[in-house]
Amino acid sequence: MTLVWQRPAGIGDTVEMPGHVTKPIRFDMRMRAMRALQEFFRLEAAGGLMLIAAAALALAIANSPWQGVYAEWRSHALHWINDGLMAVFFLLVALEIKRETVSGQLSGRGQLWLPVACAFGGMLVPGILYVALSNMDPGAQRGWAIPTATDIAFSLGVLALLGRRAPMALRLLLSTIAVADDLGAILIIALFYAGQLSWLALAGAVLAWLAMAALNRKGIRNAWPYLLIGVAMWICLLHSGVHATLAGVVTGMMIPHRAAGAGNASATPLETLEHALHPWVAYAILPLFAFANAGLSLHGMKPGDLAQGVPLAVIAGLVAGKPIGICAGAFFCHVTRVSRLPPEIPLRALPGLGMLCGIGFTMSLFIASLAFGGDGPRFDGAVLGVLCGSLLSALLGLAWLRFAQPQYAMPSLR
Repeated sequence: MTLVWQRPAGIGDTVEMPGHVTKPIRFDMRMRAMRALQEFFRLEAAGGLMLIAAAALALAIANSPWQGVYAEWRSHALHWINDGLMAVFFLLVALEIKRETVSGQLSGRGQLWLPVACAFGGMLVPGILYVALSNMDPGAQRGWAIPTATDIAFSLGVLALLGRRAPMALRLLLSTIAVADDLGAILIIALFYAGQLSWLALAGAVLAWLAMAALNRKGIRNAWPYLLIGVAMWICLLHSGVHATLAGVVTGMMIPHRAAGAGNASATPLETLEHALHPWVAYAILPLFAFANAGLSLHGMKPGDLAQGVPLAVIAGLVAGKPIGICAGAFFCHVTRVSRLPPEIPLRALPGLGMLCGIGFTMSLFIASLAFGGDGPRFDGAVLGVLCGSLLSALLGLAWLRFAQPQYAMPSLR
């Protein structure tokens, strides 16, 4: 079975309308889908560049005379950013996952196998490498999931630098691997990073979920009731021992993704909310998160610190574990013949794609904050490893694809 992005209906196709009147489709759905994808990639690429700028600014301030002011601000803002604003980020992630699995690149088995297998391998191998390299420090084992993540905005921002060497198929595969990776990270957070549970608060969260399910059954398509109940769920989870950002995940999964009626080509409630949130998350929430979490003071650190403990385990997981695991997942699909690479992506380009998936950044920093708290030597080591590993993965992936990936004519929307 091959991985195929199927062609939507286009100009010249016909549809059966009520009253048995056949009318030509008035617009090219394929062009509409292409424009939507290009807008998505443009936002993600620009957001990735803003992430880099925010992280660089945080590093500069944390190692400047203003480091005390930065530390004071961070001590007050970190909770609301990591527990509050990041819930909106996870809401957007859930919307993207639901759209991809219901009507997107993960909606068919032939389209599903390759990115899911690559994502699974790209999470398993880095986790194993981390555990193997950090086994001298038992307290560091809690951070095993740090190098398993992929930052879709950062990686697509780097991929955009390739220009005509980054065809739509390559961007689609990278983004779908990252979406599957995000789903795995959500499950990891829910299963392995819960605190002491409050069953009363959890019961409140379950009631909120049941209320959203009831709205779904009644066919309520307005997103606002779901969002208001989602806020109530967030408050419950904040006191439950389960990380509050998972309220965003549950709410996003419950937002309806169906048109008002058969043949209706208007955006669904999920798509409308996703498009509304995307600029805020890409240009405000994630840069603010990066500014609050990437401000690592380098005072007293030596180059040798990268070769020991948590930093070494994180760097090895991102730089080596990610491409090895992703190539292993693709090899599994090839051997079992369940899927194969799109023709625009030669086999020699796959390691470079895996290297770009080693840009962990946002989700890796988030998991590090859950594993080690927002402070302390292990957290600082994890941040150092994430920054260095993500930067090295970006440079290696860019260099690899620069020579392994041929140039293609960019699609025109005129």
